[in-house]
Formats: sequence, C-alpha cells, structure tokens
Amino acid sequence: MLQVKQVCQRLDINAQTIYYYERIGLISPQRSESGYRLFSSEDMENLRFILQVKLLGLTLEEIKELLNLKKGRSLSCQVVYDQLKGKIAEIEDKIRQLEGLKSELMPLLKQCEVNLHNPNPDHQCQVLNVNN
Repeated sequence: MLQVKQVCQRLDINAQTIYYYERIGLISPQRSESGYRLFSSEDMENLRFILQVKLLGLTLEEIKELLNLKKGRSLSCQVVYDQLKGKIAEIEDKIRQLEGLKSELMPLLKQCEVNLHNPNPDHQCQVLNVNN
C-alpha cells in the first residue's frame, strides 16, 4: 500500500489532482487507522488508466463512466470503441470549426501584412474595425 506522496512520485502527478479525483468519485483509496489515504495496486492501475485516457481527450465524466464499467468488469471492446468513436467525432467537429475560423482570419492577416509596410510608424491598424 502506498501513501499519496509515493503515488505522486511514481505517477508524476500533483497531490491536489489525487484529492480532486477522490472528491469527484473517480478513485476511492482505503484509509489507515490514522486517516492516511492508502493506495493498492488496483488503485494505482486505475490512476494510470485515468491519466492515460485523459491524455486521449476523454472528459472526467467519460472516464468515470469507463471506470464504473471497468469495476463491473464489463468494459467491452464495444464500449471502448463507442467512447473513442464519439471522441473522434468531437475532435473532427472542432477541427472543422477551427478551419472555418482560420479561413476568416487569413484575409485579415494578409491585410495586416500589407499595412505593415506603411511608412507612417504611427499608422493605426484598421483591420479589426467593424466598419471595414
């Protein structure tokens, strides 16, 4: 059994992160008689899982759902597939939105480039004026 400090060192995470995960119900370490949190190898495995899937972009709520399924040992390939497919769809949607924003900003950037060559150093940038 490991205490918080040891877990933080092994997983390279902040103690506040562990406390937060416990508060929101992602983990539930045992307690010693004196109240210290004690982490089993299963707790460590769950924390590694949380950190790994968080890097993949899953929200803490999505991770909580996966952990609940995992606790019930019913974490099927279909469940993981569905979660990851949904996350990929969200990412693709964000990419489309960002591409649209980029398309709107590129003409403004080109206009700025033209204005940079203005011989008057006090020339005020008009690119973002609403009246343009």
